[in-house]
Amino acid sequence: MAALAVVCLVGLVLDPRLLGGQPIWAKPLKFSVSFVLYSATLIWMISLVSVPRTRRWARRAGVVVAAAGTIEMIAIVGQVVRGRASHFNVATTLDTAVWSVMGTTIVILWLATAGVGVILLRERSLAVDTAWAVRLGLFVTLLGMAVAFLMTSPTGAQVAGAQATGAMPTVGAHAVDVPDGGPGLPLVGWSTTGGDLRIAHFVGLHALQGLPLLVIGLTLLAARVAVLRDARVRARLVGVAGAAWTGLTVLLTGQALRGQPLIAPDGLTLGAAAVLVAATGVATLLVLRGGTRLRATADRVLEPR
Repeated sequence: MAALAVVCLVGLVLDPRLLGGQPIWAKPLKFSVSFVLYSATLIWMISLVSVPRTRRWARRAGVVVAAAGTIEMIAIVGQVVRGRASHFNVATTLDTAVWSVMGTTIVILWLATAGVGVILLRERSLAVDTAWAVRLGLFVTLLGMAVAFLMTSPTGAQVAGAQATGAMPTVGAHAVDVPDGGPGLPLVGWSTTGGDLRIAHFVGLHALQGLPLLVIGLTLLAARVAVLRDARVRARLVGVAGAAWTGLTVLLTGQALRGQPLIAPDGLTLGAAAVLVAATGVATLLVLRGGTRLRATADRVLEPR
């Protein structure tokens, strides 16, 4: 995937074609970079499994993920070479077959990732903060991946078009209440005129990296912040972050389903975001205050008499 990302960068420079208003090589570039991050994180998580027999099952799940991801990218790049859309495209028999293969591989990839999550739920050798980061990261990532399934249903415009013409060349869309390929944010292409389910998909998907990185950051800060030296405090903070990440993924999904652009939130979205931020802040303060009291109690107990 790293090598493919370089190929896609070359394609962006040398191939001027556009697809859906975006450079035709932009989609495989984003997918290949995402797979690099996803695969590297999954490799690390599989390495955390300590029981040899269980690790073999985790490695097999990793092989399934690698195979499914490879098939997915072959389909995407193949359609780019043909100048055809890879997602939601059922205009011809070949396009339909490619889209069906992609849909199947995504389901298989989701199930294999869930399998690794189940294995890690039973792993008892991990430090408590790392264990919760891995488990919650996988949970939120699976939630973010599941958002993609919402994109596969035909839109109202597609149904109306099929009723009028008797054909439906496209089934499903990223955007809500506006056509795919309209005005979008730079680089990512997220719609600026309607809802876009890719935002929640992206945010949820990368909890797999974000929560373990949070543990690493808290561990480094522990050298200067005494309360963070307790692994239980770090684990509780990871729990707060995991809940906040879940809430944000759900909030962004709801915003997209209401046909609302990310950059133009209404009062309901802003209010929900404010509640989420306030709840996260309060929970963080309570965890830190509780950790400070625990440390003070421990210091008194250990104090020489």
